[in-house]
Amino acid sequence: MWGNGLKWMFLIVGTIIGAGYASGRELWEFFGAESGLAIVLFAVLFSISCAVILTVSKKEQTTHYLPVLEKVLGKRLAKAYDVMIILYLFSVTVIMLAGAGATLEVYHIPTWLGIIVNGFLVVIIFIKGTSGMTKINALLIPILIVCLLAVLLVYQHSIGFTFSFNLQEQKNWPSSLTFTSLNILPIIAVLGAVGNQINHRGEIYIASIGSGAILGTVSYIYNESLLTVAQEIIFYEIPLFVILKHYPSVMVLAISLVLWLAIYTTAASGVLGLLSRIRVKVTGEPWVIALLLVALMAPLTLFGFSTLISILYPLYGILNLYILAALLLYPILRHPATKKKR
Repeated sequence: MWGNGLKWMFLIVGTIIGAGYASGRELWEFFGAESGLAIVLFAVLFSISCAVILTVSKKEQTTHYLPVLEKVLGKRLAKAYDVMIILYLFSVTVIMLAGAGATLEVYHIPTWLGIIVNGFLVVIIFIKGTSGMTKINALLIPILIVCLLAVLLVYQHSIGFTFSFNLQEQKNWPSSLTFTSLNILPIIAVLGAVGNQINHRGEIYIASIGSGAILGTVSYIYNESLLTVAQEIIFYEIPLFVILKHYPSVMVLAISLVLWLAIYTTAASGVLGLLSRIRVKVTGEPWVIALLLVALMAPLTLFGFSTLISILYPLYGILNLYILAALLLYPILRHPATKKKR
């Protein structure tokens, strides 16, 4: 139970901590000043949403996300969100590939080379089918979390730990809703693909509570760190490099590795979600389909990493508010006490 629960937890965290998140760009778009309460609310809402998605996926023994959508939204709305999830997964994976190029620019390596290498690594993971995805996440995500937290805590130690939480100054709390809803679609897509592999209800509690706690903690520390360099973020494609600009090159190298791991796991999770849906109607080797998908995505990376995030992420955050509400209300509406006696 614990082994599988942790495996799903790392799959969830690996899906969320992508280039947008690990670079700080995504957090800065939604949070910033007066956001302590917003981050706490996000952690709670995210855990509840994951628990509902995992519960439905287990009950329906799903191999892709459409049955989850139909159960939560009904068949009519599920069709609309099916299209949205496909577009979301495609565009977010484009952002991950663009982030791969932006990360290597620090070392004056051509953007296109970073995109090609990362795309190649994403395709490689599917040579042995889709089972390799959870194994890679179980290996890489703990390393990624430890490295990111270490960098942030070292920085906070150097400035004397500037954490603050004043309940009178929490005007940005509504951002918790849009930030949670933004991250719901990829979770539905990825967890819907593994519903038939969930064996015990305890796995659901471990994965949902654990992922919410990890993401909430990292988000709070990260946001507090970014607030200290707020005036300089506008000049950087990747905000995290503002924090590291006065640090030794070894530290920059370490965070570049963290970003690459984040890009890799999230891009692979996005392709996994697309694969699980496409293979319902298209037959073929997973790695071949993954290769075709990455080839289609590559030209779109020319729009740029920060531009894609600033436009698409807030848009998806608003569009997904309905599905977030449906997930949060699902346990109440499906509870026996709320059903009329026949």
